[in-house]
Amino acid sequence: MIRFYYNTAPNPMKVALFLEESGLPYEKVPIDTRKGEQHSPEFRQINPNGKVPAIVDTDGPGGRPVTVFDSNAILLYLGDKLGRFVGTPADRGELLSWLMFVASGIGPYSGQAVHFQRAVPEQLPYAINRYRREADRHYRVLDRHLAGRDFIVGRDYTIVDMAAWGWIDRAALVLGGDDPLGPYPELKRWFQGIDARPAVARARDIGKGHAFKQEMDETALRAMFPSNYPPEAA
Repeated sequence: MIRFYYNTAPNPMKVALFLEESGLPYEKVPIDTRKGEQHSPEFRQINPNGKVPAIVDTDGPGGRPVTVFDSNAILLYLGDKLGRFVGTPADRGELLSWLMFVASGIGPYSGQAVHFQRAVPEQLPYAINRYRREADRHYRVLDRHLAGRDFIVGRDYTIVDMAAWGWIDRAALVLGGDDPLGPYPELKRWFQGIDARPAVARARDIGKGHAFKQEMDETALRAMFPSNYPPEAA
């Protein structure tokens, strides 16, 4: 059994997609980051970094529980555990390269682009330009790579497609506009193919039945951006 600590942000959604694609039995454990549940001592035992997603695999190697945090590490762990969605041995170098491209490029630059456009108390044109242009650059790299390809790595659907889908799904928040993927036709074609998979619809439903906090009030700001406050007030 996989115990899945989640909310509906892009990184947990990658793992939700894997779980739905694989059919692995899992237990949902919602972590409401706007309420600060990620900072509880209990959750910090699971992820010392205080972020979602995280998992506990109650049937790890030797039957012992294994804890994994960081969405890309979770995808790699689960893919290796099942021997599915990780390509062929010949694909390994490419798979790791593109997975890290998502982990160190698309994800953080997209997240910062959204943050500086939507979450800061005052607009900072330099920061907005910096992160939007870097997000655009990563999109263009992926767009060129996908020419003539159905999937990012090899010939088959892999964890890299799941990882990239989680963030490309938020393109409208990252880049804005009515057709944010319009300038990237190959990326748009790829995204539409992934997004049409039945498991995506099931993954999107993962938050149903749980009332996550919606208000971005002072409590939420302190919980989600504690580094913006003095340590004694965080």
